[in-house]
Amino acid sequence: MPVEGIKVKHVGRSFAATFVSLLSLLALVCAFVPGGPRASAGIKLVRAGGDDARRQEETADRISPDLLEIARDPATRNERVRVILQTDDGAGAPLKALLSRRDVKTRGELPAVGARVVELPARLVEQLSAREGVRFVSPDRETVSFGHVSLTTGTDAVRNASADSFRGNVVNSPTGQTLDGTGVGIAILDSGVDTGHMAFRDERGNGLRVVKSIDFTGENRTDDPYGHGTHVASIAAGNGRIAHGDYIGIAPNAGVLNLRVLGAQGKGRVSSILAALDWVLQNRSAYNIRVVNLSLGTPAVESYKNDPVCQAVRRLVDAGIVVVAAAGNLGKDSAGNKLYGMIHSPGDEPSAITVGAANTFGTDARSDDGVTTYSSRGPTRGGWTDALGVKHHDNLVKPDLVAPGNKIIDAAAEDNYLITAYPSLDAGVSEDDKRRMMYLNGTSMATPVVAGAAALLLQANPRLTPNLVKMILMYTSQPLAGFNQLEQGAGELNVEGAVRLAKLVRTDLTSQTPLGAPLLTTTLAPPAQTTIADYTFAWSQGMVLKYGYATGSSLISSYQKIYGLGVLVTDGVLVTDGVLVTDRTMLSDGVLVTDSVTVSDGGALGDGPVYLGAGVLVTDQTFAGDGVLVTDNALGADSCVQAMSATAKGDPTASMSSTREAGDPLNAEAERMEPTADSTKEDEPPPRPYVSKVRPIKE
Repeated sequence: MPVEGIKVKHVGRSFAATFVSLLSLLALVCAFVPGGPRASAGIKLVRAGGDDARRQEETADRISPDLLEIARDPATRNERVRVILQTDDGAGAPLKALLSRRDVKTRGELPAVGARVVELPARLVEQLSAREGVRFVSPDRETVSFGHVSLTTGTDAVRNASADSFRGNVVNSPTGQTLDGTGVGIAILDSGVDTGHMAFRDERGNGLRVVKSIDFTGENRTDDPYGHGTHVASIAAGNGRIAHGDYIGIAPNAGVLNLRVLGAQGKGRVSSILAALDWVLQNRSAYNIRVVNLSLGTPAVESYKNDPVCQAVRRLVDAGIVVVAAAGNLGKDSAGNKLYGMIHSPGDEPSAITVGAANTFGTDARSDDGVTTYSSRGPTRGGWTDALGVKHHDNLVKPDLVAPGNKIIDAAAEDNYLITAYPSLDAGVSEDDKRRMMYLNGTSMATPVVAGAAALLLQANPRLTPNLVKMILMYTSQPLAGFNQLEQGAGELNVEGAVRLAKLVRTDLTSQTPLGAPLLTTTLAPPAQTTIADYTFAWSQGMVLKYGYATGSSLISSYQKIYGLGVLVTDGVLVTDGVLVTDRTMLSDGVLVTDSVTVSDGGALGDGPVYLGAGVLVTDQTFAGDGVLVTDNALGADSCVQAMSATAKGDPTASMSSTREAGDPLNAEAERMEPTADSTKEDEPPPRPYVSKVRPIKE
């Protein structure tokens, strides 16, 4: 059935032009693709103001907010600043002309990453960003020696603290071992792994941590000619032996199982995925496979109840294996409109941990983090048709959480297709093929961050069930201000808090443990906050649950029956006459279930304003929001273009720093950045030192 939407008022950034609220019905917009499904229209955004206002806003979108503040402040706009200018391939005449001005100096060029270092008066920053070919302008920020992903997720806090101490909160640790994934197997179902890459050697010698490689594509190879799987595997479990550990994986000593289900062009079949999942189920004990990473997917057409991959995932979860799946990269269409209802399969499976992509804007502190524009949003729209021809959608709240996924630097497979087709993806870290690193973007990159985190939790407490792992990751996540639960789930991954809580969970829990029994080994709950890079944030203290969310300290103080094997966390709620009610045989008193979707204010889950009223998802009504609700989870040909664009380009914002390895033959040239002949005169003031003023923003 076609879905009609309502144009609504959208509140933008403080510097944005005013949006107009128009009330109208939208016609069905369909794109025909041979053999493909139809797409439906919904809620669109209409900008107010003339061309000047629109151009000003578009220009501002290509500047980091802290730099824009400096450029527009009368007290600082005449000061000189040092910026990173990211451009598309080549520079047009207007851009070249501006860069040739006497008061604009190019201090260095980094063609491998499509960037250059420029020094100029702050007042010219907006003119610079308006030039054709400019993707983004950001400050030349100070970098740190820690790996960005491992630091900003809280993983470094876990590894660098003593095994029994987390920011003053003492927890029991029977082994006192370093948390690095040792002993845990992570199965990577992807395009293969380049086992010759240094990222997959062990920490002390040259032993290979890829413990098994199997091809399910029929191409009779297990390397990675496409380049996706190697990058994914190194995010989850790459070591810290490159660039002084700047790009260390989340679980750097975990065992990697390379199950190749995507061919040389990055494509595969459902049958290949099913064969690999079947192999995992049969061989999980031999390799202690506790985590499966699925940075892939297909449009969710059938209900998860009928989807064969979803059903296979359910079998693995029931057997005690944590399955982490990407939400998808279809958060917007080619016109830039927000899309809802584009969660891919098997990310629509309730038992999977479904991961969206967060944007860290290249900073370790999480005060500026947001959800990427391309990260697929819920609700899930797979469904079934009844005997009367009426379509029923699953409408589950997804994703479950988000993790860093924009412009992530990690291992590059030798001579891979992606870096050949898009040379700017080369991060310029090393010319050695065994140490080369590359940029990639998407929920595919966010997913192995969570998979690695799950491995750390299972190393810290091997008795955790997949449902407990899922609850802990959501309960300790950071709600990102300005984003709703269909965009971010419970919030952004927080490894420090998750490990701290996981170590407190009892190890003697069984299917016979009564509902409401103590869940933790202590009567004192851990402080529900975490500090990362000097920024302290509150945990969500809840979890997304079917059509809404659940909150309450009883989620961690008392055992809930939804934490056991063979059940779903969504089994804790029932729908009666279109109303979501709590099943008190599965959830204890003290757990509050709410059937609405809220926009976070940065506090605990549910503290912000209501985005969708109660019962909308339960009854499959059309909801009015800030984007387009797609009825059948398909965009036609546009979906392929948008997904590939997200992978190769990501959101044009500040990114992780690229650190060239010491001793690399090109290192001296890259670091020298010698000034040009017309460099800054002695009487010119030095560039303004960068002081971060980044504030949370909505995309």
